[in-house]
Amino acid sequence: MDKKRFTHILLIIGVLSVFVSVPMAFAISDAYKGNIYQPGTLKPNDSKLKVKVGDPAPDFKLPSTSGEKVSLSQYRGKKNVILSFVPAAWTPVCSDQWPGYNIAKDFFNQYDAILLGITVDNIPTLFAWTNQMGHLWFPILSDFWPHGAVAKKYGVLRSDGVSERALLVIDKKGIIRYIDVHDINKRPPLEELMKALEKLK
Repeated sequence: MDKKRFTHILLIIGVLSVFVSVPMAFAISDAYKGNIYQPGTLKPNDSKLKVKVGDPAPDFKLPSTSGEKVSLSQYRGKKNVILSFVPAAWTPVCSDQWPGYNIAKDFFNQYDAILLGITVDNIPTLFAWTNQMGHLWFPILSDFWPHGAVAKKYGVLRSDGVSERALLVIDKKGIIRYIDVHDINKRPPLEELMKALEKLK
């Protein structure tokens, strides 16, 4: 096994082991745990995609918790982009998923990728929620108004007004290279995202 492959395997094992430990890290904070809303089991998927692999990714500009507006097109020719749509702030799976990406920052850097976290929540809600998680390295964007417009453009807006739990990988040319509209009740496996990013090299 060559050194590069061995290093890559070690990176995967390290990322996955820490990713699994995220819920335990939050479990020690009773204040945080007490604020997580339990929605119960939801219909796994409740939307119809309007994009497919090979399509140009629809552009958008959304406000972020940092106060800046972020557009997809600002990364054209500079970064691969992962869009991470999650349904709602202060819910269990969402509260585990994004901190895991935070811990995996070196992995995203390795593939010259930026992650954009998107929900239909408003900025104050996202600000409070993500502050409880600790510093997240990636922009957190609000698709609140017009409500769910970006989620709708991609075809991941559910009938109850929240987005699907969806991941889209967009290459530096702005082309969609991977889509995972995941069971809303489960966290998407990081290893599948790794495989999708590896194909961009």
